[in-house]
Amino acid sequence: MKNFDLSLYLVLDPILCADFGMVETARAAVAGGATIVQLRDKHASTAAMIETGLALKRALAGSNARLIVNDDVEAAIAIGADGLHIGQEDLDAGTARRMIGPEMILGLSVETEALASAVDAEIVDYVGVGPVFATPTKPDHKQPIGFDGLARIIRLCPVPVVAIGGLKAEHTADVLSAGADGLAVVSAICGKADPIAATALIAEAVKEARR
Repeated sequence: MKNFDLSLYLVLDPILCADFGMVETARAAVAGGATIVQLRDKHASTAAMIETGLALKRALAGSNARLIVNDDVEAAIAIGADGLHIGQEDLDAGTARRMIGPEMILGLSVETEALASAVDAEIVDYVGVGPVFATPTKPDHKQPIGFDGLARIIRLCPVPVVAIGGLKAEHTADVLSAGADGLAVVSAICGKADPIAATALIAEAVKEARR
């Protein structure tokens, strides 16, 4: 069984993180309670992803937080990241698993009930379900599903689920009530004046919702 905690999943955005940089934002977020950090930069070259990823790995060393790389298999392997996250339009999950090997965490984006039913728990370790709400950080996102849609999709998922899409601290209870194992956030932490405090607010909401 792979050891990872989806409770508070930070997806880094290079534009929103510009004031502090992605590495310092990640460091602050983990100090505030983030359990997973995903490096996502759709416009970066593999070389740039590797450079940032290695800096992130150093920054997160000694913490329990896991480092996930979005889409770029070559970068994920070169960094020695804890995992890879792919979308439905990216590499197929079976190919990704063969490339990264059995030990690395593999996450997959799921937007519909049909896609949830098709997830192979022998290949995929967790799924990201959404978008729950519309979000400007991913302008090409699919139709928002809301909390009811989230719950319907989760019921069909054979693996742990992290919800994503426009989520903030105040949505935590609804996300967990829908059956998700955690929530993924971008703008709720990236770009905030105090990323530690912003993360701690969500981490506390997670604890409160689980009491």
